[in-house]
Amino acid sequence: MEKMKFLLLIFTLTPLIYASDYTTAQLTKSLNISAGSKAIVQWERVFQSERKMKRYKINTLSSEDKDILKKYLIKHAIDSDQPIMAGV
Repeated sequence: MEKMKFLLLIFTLTPLIYASDYTTAQLTKSLNISAGSKAIVQWERVFQSERKMKRYKINTLSSEDKDILKKYLIKHAIDSDQPIMAGV
């Protein structure tokens, strides 16, 4: 229940929050998702599958939030130019 309150709080704040990688990183942490756990292609597949989005609880987000999250996860995927995990 507290996670839902946290998510609602995040999504009702100003649009500036969504522009921040830091805030998006907090969202991924609350969803228990790590951008560096998958390659770019794998993240794209997650967002193409309702079943996979449900598994990661991404399906509960608005379409705008899904787009922001997808961009963040792809930007910091394990095989991206800016991986979230150092030394990979």
